[in-house]
Amino acid sequence: MNHLKRTYLIAAALFLSTNLSWAAEYTLDPAHSQVVFKIKHLGISTVTGSFEKLSGAFAFDPQNIKGSRASTTIEATSISTGVEKRDAHLRSPDFLDVEKFPQLTFASKEITAIDGNTFQVHGDLTMHGVTRPVVLEAELGGVLAEDPWGNARAAFTASTTLNRKDFGLAVETGDLILGEEVQILLEIEGILNEKVTAE
Repeated sequence: MNHLKRTYLIAAALFLSTNLSWAAEYTLDPAHSQVVFKIKHLGISTVTGSFEKLSGAFAFDPQNIKGSRASTTIEATSISTGVEKRDAHLRSPDFLDVEKFPQLTFASKEITAIDGNTFQVHGDLTMHGVTRPVVLEAELGGVLAEDPWGNARAAFTASTTLNRKDFGLAVETGDLILGEEVQILLEIEGILNEKVTAE
């Protein structure tokens, strides 16, 4: 490599390192991530369920929270409340209509720091064919440089409350039995991929 080319590469590297924000890119680990929901039944008790199949990724830069981002895809058919008959009803056209709308998706649009390790994640949630803006209250669980298998990891907890009617889940029988508000809790753990530039 000649001297001029070497000088150019060094200058380019210095320019990039001082003008771009770098974020760690993680792939969601489905074995250690979950989406849990809670909804009132007849106004007197709470039914808890989860979605058992999800995938996604997030980029996290503690020095530039606004440059971080996240996206998740949830398989609607994987809904589970522990009662087979109820789960089948939730998958039916009365509720999620999983044959027509097989996935729920979330994509962040903006992430803002609140205090220390807490953040607000603003994004769009698509469910039952309807897309609505939502805000997740998130907290960094921690970053691990190396697990016993040599992987770097990061984990977050996030929560929000939705109104099911905002997503077209407003059937007559459901209105008589179920509450309108649905509490959502996400436990997300990711495995480091590589360093990428944050948008």
